[in-house]
Amino acid sequence: MSGIPSVPTPRNESVLSYEPGSAERQELKATLKRMADERIEIPLVIGGQEVRTGDIAESTMPHAHGHVLATWHRAGRAEIERAIRSALEAGREWAEWPWEDRIAVFLKAAELLSTSWRARLNAATMLGQSKTAQQAEIDSACELIDFLRFNAHFAARLYTEQPNSAPGIWNRMEYRPLEGFVYAITPFNFTAIAGNLPGAPALMGNVSVWKPSDKAIYSGYQIVKLLEAAGLPPGVVNFVPGHARSITEVVLSSPGLAGIHYTGSTEVFQSIWKQVGERISSYRGYPRLVGETGGKDFILAHASADPEAVAVSIVRGGYEYQGQKCSAASRVFIPASLWPEVRERTLEMIDDIRMGDPRDFRNFMGAVIDRTAFDKITEYVEHAKTASSVEILAGGGWDDREGYFVEPTLVQVSDPSYRLMCEEVFGPVVAVHVYPDERWTQTLSIVDRSTPYALTGAVFATDRRAIREASTTLRNAAGNFYINDKPTGAVVGQQPFGGSRASGTNDKAGSIFNLQRWVSPRTVKETFVPAKAFGYPFMADS
Repeated sequence: MSGIPSVPTPRNESVLSYEPGSAERQELKATLKRMADERIEIPLVIGGQEVRTGDIAESTMPHAHGHVLATWHRAGRAEIERAIRSALEAGREWAEWPWEDRIAVFLKAAELLSTSWRARLNAATMLGQSKTAQQAEIDSACELIDFLRFNAHFAARLYTEQPNSAPGIWNRMEYRPLEGFVYAITPFNFTAIAGNLPGAPALMGNVSVWKPSDKAIYSGYQIVKLLEAAGLPPGVVNFVPGHARSITEVVLSSPGLAGIHYTGSTEVFQSIWKQVGERISSYRGYPRLVGETGGKDFILAHASADPEAVAVSIVRGGYEYQGQKCSAASRVFIPASLWPEVRERTLEMIDDIRMGDPRDFRNFMGAVIDRTAFDKITEYVEHAKTASSVEILAGGGWDDREGYFVEPTLVQVSDPSYRLMCEEVFGPVVAVHVYPDERWTQTLSIVDRSTPYALTGAVFATDRRAIREASTTLRNAAGNFYINDKPTGAVVGQQPFGGSRASGTNDKAGSIFNLQRWVSPRTVKETFVPAKAFGYPFMADS
């Protein structure tokens, strides 16, 4: 092929409204009914082949946990070893594909998802992960489409980054895929992340062994089928659900491990990092470790803040998708002068929240993901009910008879070091600490040092000096920092996402910074007329 291709300039996918009477609403409703009425079997996919082990589990609806959507097969040691071999074999050809051909596969996947596959993936996310139509649309449709399109654009930009050349010399930079395979470990809460973690390395010529969350097998399998429909060759992405610990043990024992692309808990990522370090001499190279982990995300209001805006950010930031976002607002700091109005408006909105089956489009919230999450969240609420320094202002109830429902809960705490202000709950529980207006500067310090995390945070103020002070003091407290907006809803290409400290490696998913972690550059120097003598001019007699 002659010519340097120009990748289409990406634009963020428009969010469909699903308002009554719209075509997209009718299509999604019909797809939800069809998919809920059928029960499918989900195999492993290794080297493009479906593999059934007989060690099966069930995918159920969190909001109707008696309703089985699918049975799925767990991978064992033999299947993981087979997936690694398949990936390494596929990688020999995939790495030699011209970059424009690899990009074409992912651009086609984006086009399919934006059209004929949109309702299918959204419905899978709603049914299997209990997301509302709005939350599914911005995740499994728009964000995943944006990952696919913007990553293609960023890859093309990266390839154009070339060194200077001197007279008689041509210097070039070759962006090779990593030597080996990438282990992708994905969470339940974002279908888009599930697609991006194995997909971004693959775009750059790598191959992946993908362990999806066992709480999102249903939507993960749809992503596999989408990539197949887009023309991704067999073995480039291998889908191996199963027991995390046993899969990870096999993967980390392989000399071919070249990288890990991870989103999940801080504790698990730290454990993986430690195990990689202990085995570092066994690998062909130093594995690239890229992880986005936990968060204890804050909203901080200054006395000059708009109380209405603060209240809306608490409700949307804290309770959308049941607070099961790494970026969800879970600790709030409000000045005493602003608190009465913020409290009144927040409680009014919480009182209006409907919770239930996401197939009922009137609901703002669904269920938390499973029994384990339900028990953890309700334990926090139970503790708050008996703590002397805590007052439950709204919610505090739950019901697990049909689904894992936890009410949107707002608590006020007098001690900013109380566990609900410091520990990640990952549920619809927001803790508020009211501080004296004159202790603004001291409160900034508390926000910065009271948790080990540094993922997202939001500051509300109309006083520009306060905004500047907060931005400076909290410089390292959040990788995504919002001014007069909620700390959730990062958009690919607009707010590259990631945090540091205990929140991860801050490699910014959906950006050129993330893609460069999945290449190993080689510098090529070509000299057109090589030297014919070893000496230099300074050596001549004067």
